[in-house]
Amino acid sequence: MNVTYVIITLIIMTLGLLGTVLPMLPGIVLIYGGFLFYGIMTDWSSYGWRVMLFWGFVTMATFVVDYFASALGARKFGASRYGFWGSLVGGFAGIMVANLPGLVVGAFAGAFLAELLAGKPVVEALRSGQGALIGLLAGTLFKVVLGIVMIGSFVWLVLN
Repeated sequence: MNVTYVIITLIIMTLGLLGTVLPMLPGIVLIYGGFLFYGIMTDWSSYGWRVMLFWGFVTMATFVVDYFASALGARKFGASRYGFWGSLVGGFAGIMVANLPGLVVGAFAGAFLAELLAGKPVVEALRSGQGALIGLLAGTLFKVVLGIVMIGSFVWLVLN
């Protein structure tokens, strides 16, 4: 075990963990990149292709969860397909304009406005927006927990 590589990898992974809540950093991708960095630098002495394949698949799956979390939350709270798509479009537009605050406001506003345009009453449209926020928060919590599990597995693999 090379201590320098472990420290560099843990710095990369810590930045990744921060990225699970800060949209300007690619969270889970950075954590996976830490695995990749350490593996290359140590000639795969602590883990091999199976670990990389598993975490690679998980990393790709988080893109799907991350992208659809707010929309699925809106749907769970009774949003129509308009609210579902409104949340997706609003979240995407919001993150482009104002990062994290834009994502939160955009997902809510997108679901809310799309439901209003579809003719739903204000109360139902608000419920769809609330569902988009809850879905967004649930997706973020999922990524934080996953990031901690990934970092924990790295530490476990390197120490064993």
